[in-house]
Amino acid sequence: MIHVFIGTRAQLIKMIPLMREMQDRGIDYNFIFMAQHRITIYEMLQDFDLKAPDFVLCDEGSDIVSTGKMVLWSLKVLWRGFWSKKNIFRGDKNGIVLIHGDAPPLFLGAVLAKLQGLKVGSVEAGLRSFNMMNPFPEELTRVFTARLGLINVFYCQDDTSLRNAQAYGKGRCIHTQGNTIIDAIRLAKHLNQQMPSRELNDAEPFAVVTLHRFETISNREGLNRIVELVNRITREFRVKFILHPPTRAALQKSGHYHQLEQNEKLDLLPRMRFIDFNALISKAAFLVTDGGSNQEETAFLGIPCLLFRDETERQDGLGENVVLSHFDTRTIDAFIANPDKYRRPMHEQERRPIDVIIDDVMSFV
Repeated sequence: MIHVFIGTRAQLIKMIPLMREMQDRGIDYNFIFMAQHRITIYEMLQDFDLKAPDFVLCDEGSDIVSTGKMVLWSLKVLWRGFWSKKNIFRGDKNGIVLIHGDAPPLFLGAVLAKLQGLKVGSVEAGLRSFNMMNPFPEELTRVFTARLGLINVFYCQDDTSLRNAQAYGKGRCIHTQGNTIIDAIRLAKHLNQQMPSRELNDAEPFAVVTLHRFETISNREGLNRIVELVNRITREFRVKFILHPPTRAALQKSGHYHQLEQNEKLDLLPRMRFIDFNALISKAAFLVTDGGSNQEETAFLGIPCLLFRDETERQDGLGENVVLSHFDTRTIDAFIANPDKYRRPMHEQERRPIDVIIDDVMSFV
């Protein structure tokens, strides 16, 4: 049997097309939701006409937004998962568990799968920064999970990730010819075309900002950078700042949130559903982000993107529509002065990464 383990919003976005395709083909799968993120999750399932989770593990009623809560929640997942593993996996001992990415649910889900005697397939495997603390905890999760031999199949999006997986992994490595975000974007664009147009009511050009990484918001230097960046952009553009719950909490705790509220050219918005975010950035002058998935999304769409990080393990869009800031003021100013310089046509790709994955896991059906 095929089991799909989801814990975070980013994991769901990347796995939506895979789950939707299995439903369309009539392939039964077991959807296990480990609720690290909860906000917008159920709305997105409705947006893409996906079934509700078959099993919900450790739903705390809200997003897990702090390190302390993350540690406690992880221990609960392992404890409850150990005693409930037969029910979680429907008694299956011969199937495969598909888990996306490198967030903590990768390790937690892989451990529970192995305790049940199941195979584990890692979707979007092989990314490496070779810096254990950046990004944190993603790099640590990748290496730890692979070195322990918890992954049986590495589904890699490009040549670089394939080589990385072959170097440190102990399982089969498969090239998917792209990232599943491509399939998710196609689905979102199709749904947006079917819905009434979203009127943004913006006569002036606007930029979208979304920043949420641990290394960005976990210290005062990072929060100061956020405020300086947003204030710099609003000299030229109206800004729509999409606030993830941890980002909002960090800004409020530090006192920076009140500073941002005073900026009349800044709209502070809650985290959006994927189809709404996709529609928003499609109309934006550019996107500023520290997220790898957003980097991949803009690379496919050709939207100018300022990557607010010192380094990235992804090559998507670099040298084309994506500019890695290195937090350098001159680089940031040059991008804001002429973002259209980095606009590119949308990429066309016939092969769907999800087809490669589904074809490989059919032996477990």
